Amino acid sequence: MEYDGGPVALVRSALVAAGVGDTVRTFRAGVPTAAAAAQALECDLAAITNSLIFDLAGEPLLILASGAARVDTALVAAQLGTGKIRRAAPGFVLEHTGQEVGGVAPVGHPQKIRTLLDESLQAHGLLWAGAGDHNSMFSISYRDLRRITEARELTVR
Repeated sequence: MEYDGGPVALVRSALVAAGVGDTVRTFRAGVPTAAAAAQALECDLAAITNSLIFDLAGEPLLILASGAARVDTALVAAQLGTGKIRRAAPGFVLEHTGQEVGGVAPVGHPQKIRTLLDESLQAHGLLWAGAGDHNSMFSISYRDLRRITEARELTVR
């Protein structure tokens, strides 16, 4: 993906290239947490899609989880048949996504990242996900999110 003006621009480009359109919204006050995003968007906290980067033996693992959920890394590791999954350090996240913790998007990364999608997100007709910085979010359906990220659906809590 070609750099054209920052992480949000890369997310916009990825969304358009995937055929879902540019649904990015930017908020002056910022939306660095799921709770802040739900309040700004006036939506259910469970409809916020957190993009969480984990370290799996030195490789990034992106888990797209409901804002109302806490990821059970032991459960995820058992389902994947892998070793321990650790929350990634901010530098690791930035290196692999080009985005800072608190604004990570499911798309717009320099390289494809192995991605898991929280099955509980299916319960919402419209999801909101970070768009590359602390001030931006985009809307998307569960089906489109799964398609554009090529995510594996999984129970993550």
